[in-house]
Amino acid sequence: MPDTVASFFIFKLKTAILMIKPEMHPREAERLKELEEFSILDTMPEVEYDDITELASFICGTPISLVNLIDSNRQWFKSHFGIPFTEAPRELGMCSHAINHPGSIFIVPDARLDERFHDNPNVLANPPILFYAGVPLVTASGLPMGTLCVIDHEPRVISEQNVRALIILAKQVVKLFELRKNKKALDLTIDDLEERNSELEKFAFVAAHDIKSPLGSMSALSQMLLEEYSERVDNDAKEMLQAIRWSADKLRSLVDGILEHSRSQGFAKMSKENLNLDHFLKETLALIPAAKETDLILPEAGKEIVVNKTGLQQVLLNLISNGIKYNDSDRVQMEIGFSESERFYHFFVSDNGRGISPQFKDKIFEIFTVLSTRDRFGGRGNGIGLATVKKLVEGMGGVITVDSEPGRGTRFDFTVSK
Repeated sequence: MPDTVASFFIFKLKTAILMIKPEMHPREAERLKELEEFSILDTMPEVEYDDITELASFICGTPISLVNLIDSNRQWFKSHFGIPFTEAPRELGMCSHAINHPGSIFIVPDARLDERFHDNPNVLANPPILFYAGVPLVTASGLPMGTLCVIDHEPRVISEQNVRALIILAKQVVKLFELRKNKKALDLTIDDLEERNSELEKFAFVAAHDIKSPLGSMSALSQMLLEEYSERVDNDAKEMLQAIRWSADKLRSLVDGILEHSRSQGFAKMSKENLNLDHFLKETLALIPAAKETDLILPEAGKEIVVNKTGLQQVLLNLISNGIKYNDSDRVQMEIGFSESERFYHFFVSDNGRGISPQFKDKIFEIFTVLSTRDRFGGRGNGIGLATVKKLVEGMGGVITVDSEPGRGTRFDFTVSK
């Protein structure tokens, strides 16, 4: 190792030296606890910190700059410009003195003339540390984690503008610390939420199965009673049985919708695959029985796309089904359009149905919003489908909009990120 590097920090005090050691911070235990909470000690270099130390050296004209964190027995350099080291003994560092003056910059113009440092091994080294200026990195709790400092081998003074610049840069370092801490807290919260959502999803599937099973029995029994005992019961009883069947079917539909909505986030995260658009649309339309009685215009054949198949299919199933069900025209007409740009696939689904009044356009994507009392087949919506569509589209990196007028049909445009 070169002499200049080896002698920069001396890790053993000479017995003849009576150097003044830095005092412990008055809130040392709290300070160390907060430093640990940042989870930054011994982490890899990061360009954001390295940019700051390089800029600090450039502004002040010094060969060395450090983002220096003070641990219980060492100085650890999150960023070190001008030296190859990542740590040094705490008792030798001027930064250990600086953190005890958190309200101001700590400046040593010439360490040889300062009784605290004149016999410090770093000052006696070759090359020596003679000039030091450090701004304590003080967090919102008022505790200093370390310093942003500049160092030179020659005595010097720095201007008020230099001091101001160092203070500003030190504040940016603290903001990076806080961002790191907040991100860690956010990651823990996300992990906790994902675990709870997973448990909730499992519970929902079990609960849905337990709810749907008796509902199915109610519907089937009601139908059986109507078919086998219709001649033995009066009209009032028949209406009651029909109401029971309708209510059971309606509740089953609601449970299915809620489950689909809860699973939509999982659908949106599924991996992408290469699809032939023409084959994909035909496969999707085959899942909608009423589509056979619909006049459909489809995109030009031969297009290849790379998408989340399940997520896109759920979106199209909802939009096409709605376009058919909520349509009062004698003959349902629909068009599915496709184009692409550099970053997105663009789709639209348009129909010749009832249309949507302007005051409801902002509400249709809200869950449980129902605009129509009955659909084309006499059923009633549950207000979940379009909320699920919006959630899926946004989960696939896109946006969805609606253009509609009463009596002139509806067009939904949405994008999917490539």
